[in-house]
Amino acid sequence: MFLTRFQINPARRGARKLLSSPHAMHAAVRSAFANPEDHERGGARTLWRLDTSTPATVYLYVVSPGRPDLTHLVEQAGWPTTETWVTRDYDGLLLSLNTGQEWAFRLTANPTHSGRKTSDSKETQRFGFLREDAQLQWLTSRAARNGFALAHQQDGRPNVRLHRSQTQAFKRGMGTVTLTTVTYDGILQITDADAFRRTLTSGIGHAKAYGCGLLTLAPTS
Repeated sequence: MFLTRFQINPARRGARKLLSSPHAMHAAVRSAFANPEDHERGGARTLWRLDTSTPATVYLYVVSPGRPDLTHLVEQAGWPTTETWVTRDYDGLLLSLNTGQEWAFRLTANPTHSGRKTSDSKETQRFGFLREDAQLQWLTSRAARNGFALAHQQDGRPNVRLHRSQTQAFKRGMGTVTLTTVTYDGILQITDADAFRRTLTSGIGHAKAYGCGLLTLAPTS
């Protein structure tokens, strides 16, 4: 597995197109892998996330089974004269994870619930949670099965901050996709190292093709 960071230049026309459409960004990330097995293999898949610390500072993070080639993104949406991308081996971190460890984490996810299947729909519809308490409960309810527990503050509340909650609509083929996302920053403790490794390589929740589900770690101090 590999972890890649790519800095996007939001002033470029190509970047603005990618940043406005998760479907377009998914296609751009998919194009970084000439070999299909480098994009998805053996229960591990390519995940990506956009992090925006300021309007002018945007990073694309990609976790993938194979090493990506982002030359096309540099030409379309990057900084060709100063920055390209950085790819690091991810397996060392995965192998170092043990039950009981605490990590700071970031996750952009698509917190949803299933609605009733209607006669006009072939599939059960999914609806995004819009309230912060429901979005937090969505993550809390999935923590154990994904091999971790959320750390708590002294007042008993989860040590998690929710931000960048948004609902975005974009074109996909002849239709329109509506996507609700929120970013979680917090502290977690690993409760099942094997399950947690699977979480890091396969993601959490739905809409993984559209920039959701990638959980990344950082030391707590």
